[in-house]
Formats: sequence, structure tokens, C-alpha cells
Amino acid sequence: MPQFHIAVIVGSLRHDSFNKKLAMALPSLAPADFSFTQAQINDLPLYNQDDDPHQAAAVVRLKSEIKAAQGLLFVTPEYNRSMPGVLKNALDHASRPYGDSAWAGKPAGVLGVSVGAMGTAMAQQHLRNVLAYLDVPTLGQPEAFIHAKEGLFNPDGSIGEGSKKFLQGWMDQYVAWVKKHAA
Repeated sequence: MPQFHIAVIVGSLRHDSFNKKLAMALPSLAPADFSFTQAQINDLPLYNQDDDPHQAAAVVRLKSEIKAAQGLLFVTPEYNRSMPGVLKNALDHASRPYGDSAWAGKPAGVLGVSVGAMGTAMAQQHLRNVLAYLDVPTLGQPEAFIHAKEGLFNPDGSIGEGSKKFLQGWMDQYVAWVKKHAA
């Protein structure tokens, strides 16, 4: 029975997103006491502080999913050298109203896939800045800027052999991080 439930937040809405594929494949590298569920962020309205007293049902659902988790996993692409707006919108919604953040204290891991050689480095840095403000302890090492290239994924969607050792090492460190901070 899983002891550690991880809320996975994917910063891409694209159907064939590399980041969604990575988010779906990573759980196979985790131990049996970890379970992963992708949080839905595609139906959130644009954040408006006027709505704080009466948050939309989608926002209440997201906050509930985050609060129920023992850890967070952010898997995001890079848009214009930063995180996608849909991800920032989700961060803003679940942190509000002020003083009622669902994110605070939840240990997190951050990684992403890109066709560019820098593999989401800028998006991850911007995301880490926001997470620091939101009091989310975030795994610093190893960093994972994944270059989407031939062999990253097997035809069945699993992690390819060329990337498996690195991503297994990342997952092992992430698991230790969550266990350390969720205790």
C-alpha cells in the first residue's frame, strides 16, 4: 500500500507533450510505497484576486489534491525562456487566498523535457524561484534538463535504455528528498 502520494503537475496541455510522456513514465522508476496522480490544471480559470472569496470548483479541487499529497512533482516545458502560463496560473490559484496556500511545506522535484539542448533550464529556474517563495522545499541536485531526442522513450512510452540510469538516479534522490521532508 503506497505511503507517499505524489501530486504531479505537468506544465503542458499539448496532447503529445514530451513532458506528459515523462510524467507518465517516471512512476515506474519509483518504489512501491509511492503513488503518482496527475493534477488537472487545464480547466482552471485565469487567476483573479477578486475570486479569492469564492474560488471556482476546479480551483477547490486542485487545492484539495495538493493538500492530500505528501509530495509534488513538476514536469514542465519551457516557453519563451520561462514556465508556461498554465503552470503559473495553477501556482497562483493554489496559493490563494493569502495565508491559505496548498503548496507550503510540500517537498518537490522539478524536471522537464525540451527539444532544445538546454532542456528547460530557464523554466526550471523561474519555477524554483516561485516555489521558494511558496515555501516548497525543492530538490536541488541532481538537476534534470532532459533533451528530447531519439531513444528517450521506448515505443510503449517507457523510459529508453539510454536515459534510464540517469532518471533512476534522479528518482532515487527525489524519493529520499520526499521521505526526508514529508516525515
